[in-house]
Amino acid sequence: MPEQPQTRRGAATYQRILDAATEEFAQYGISGARVDRIVTAAQTNKAQLYAYFGNKGQLFDAIFLDSLESITNVAPIDADDLADWAVRLYDEYLRRPDLIRLATWTRLERRPTGHLTNTPRDHDEHKLAGIAEAQAAGRVRAGEPFDIMAMVIAMSMAWSPVSNVYAADAHESEETHESRRALLRDCVTTAMAPQ
Repeated sequence: MPEQPQTRRGAATYQRILDAATEEFAQYGISGARVDRIVTAAQTNKAQLYAYFGNKGQLFDAIFLDSLESITNVAPIDADDLADWAVRLYDEYLRRPDLIRLATWTRLERRPTGHLTNTPRDHDEHKLAGIAEAQAAGRVRAGEPFDIMAMVIAMSMAWSPVSNVYAADAHESEETHESRRALLRDCVTTAMAPQ
């Protein structure tokens, strides 16, 4: 991520740009986002945006990488309870649907195949090591740890903003969300149980 400004006023402008750009990119994608709308919403100008981020693509990259960190930190993996992790991811998608949309735009516009990022992420290594350890202890089914992680994440996204069937909304009844959480928990538990 670009270096943050040192003054309080600069930091406030920087954060307004990030907030406005997150909304813009989540709604319109990389190609559809407009710098004019971002700077208007952020109450700044293009020169300031470019001074902080370089260009629109670099601004998107900064926001996208930060969004990955947000989800990782809010819902850290517990390889001994992958079902609980899936449910916490479900809740995070309800709370921050914009983060999932950013990942989807990345997949659609930048990386249609392979990993979502082109740089190794330390938090994935931690997840994979945790899954491998749980597998070695007989608590999680055998298989490639990356594929286990990918499957749990995919299951957690069943009702996310990128669902091909139904995108959940945080304003739906708590009873509805609890029913989905219970189903998700049961499905992940069954799918990831040692065989």
